[in-house]
Amino acid sequence: MTSRRTGPGRLVAFLAASVSLVAGCTGSFDPDELPGVYRNDLTGAELRLGSDGTFSAVDVVADGSSRPSDFSGRWEWLGGRAGDDFVYLFVEGGGLGRTAGLQLYPSGGSTVEFRPDPDRPPSLELTRVAEP
Repeated sequence: MTSRRTGPGRLVAFLAASVSLVAGCTGSFDPDELPGVYRNDLTGAELRLGSDGTFSAVDVVADGSSRPSDFSGRWEWLGGRAGDDFVYLFVEGGGLGRTAGLQLYPSGGSTVEFRPDPDRPPSLELTRVAEP
């Protein structure tokens, strides 16, 4: 049996190729394009992200529970601050009981999703719609 040695050059080339593939899949995201209306036609959930930094949510199940909730507050883009790009929704007025905020993740194109557990599928996915 012959032994093949993998030199550092091959490892660096492999890692560079891997990073290029991952970067190509995720694409770049422009947070200035976040404001708008997002819906899930199956559940009727709707999320409005205002250009003034406010939001409102209707019939949203964001935490994986079975009860839809209405809540509102302000939102902020936290791209890269916590190792992942996401929108933080600061919930005001006790709209979700003891929950003070939620993370909302852009998932490509015109879709955003709530992922309360990063090891599980999203609890809710919403797609941007044209405003009436």
